[in-house]
Amino acid sequence: MKLTVNGETHEVDVEDDMPLLWVLRDELGITGTKYGCGIAQCGACTVHMDGIAVRSCQLAAGDVTGEITTIEGLGTPTALHAVQEAWIDLQVAQCGYCQAGQIMQAASFLDLNPDPTHAQIDAAMSGNLCRCGSYPRIRDAVKSASSKLKRA
Repeated sequence: MKLTVNGETHEVDVEDDMPLLWVLRDELGITGTKYGCGIAQCGACTVHMDGIAVRSCQLAAGDVTGEITTIEGLGTPTALHAVQEAWIDLQVAQCGYCQAGQIMQAASFLDLNPDPTHAQIDAAMSGNLCRCGSYPRIRDAVKSASSKLKRA
């Protein structure tokens, strides 16, 4: 099957029911997307399919219907995405394991809601777990990124 990931078309020989997460990591060597729970409950595996956040651990490769973007393809070759910049500026990451999924969820959310309230951010990000508990910094970074995107 053919998959477009981060703007590049790949042909992979996998079973249709293989989770996209394993296609990305094991077949394509794109390892920024993490395995967390395997049941789409933690958000560590979040990627975009045509700009919408999806859980790659539960999305079968055969069910991919659009272009996939991983954390590696979120920004441009010369610039980070505003969410990535905000994560760095506000020093959100502690252990960092959940951060790719958090950032991908936040970027998709801000595309849909460019001027969110704190409550909307909390609701949108509630499916992405952080074992370190950096939720206040995550919320602040999403709000900061929304301001950066409005100015761009």
